[in-house]
Amino acid sequence: MNWQLLGVTFLTVFLAEIGDKSQLATIALSGRSAAPRWVFVGTAGALLTASFLGVFLGAELTQVLPLDALQMAAALGFFLLGMRSLWPKKREPGCPSPPMPDEGN
Repeated sequence: MNWQLLGVTFLTVFLAEIGDKSQLATIALSGRSAAPRWVFVGTAGALLTASFLGVFLGAELTQVLPLDALQMAAALGFFLLGMRSLWPKKREPGCPSPPMPDEGN
């Protein structure tokens, strides 16, 4: 096992992820969730899947599709996720309602 490569890869990705979009999205999701452990499980699964795709399929995709097309698809995906975050949300069952504003009483 190449421990040096493993350590460098872990440290590089770990430092790159601190404060990045996925961490901020995780903070937002867990902040409004009644079950933050499932947000963790979902986040961990998503990051594992994204890493798998990046490592094993990234080189193959660039052989079939132009890099510009892949970047455009990524940009469109982020745009759609951003737009979705602006839509009203339904509350999860068991999630407490936010306090109502005091009307001067």
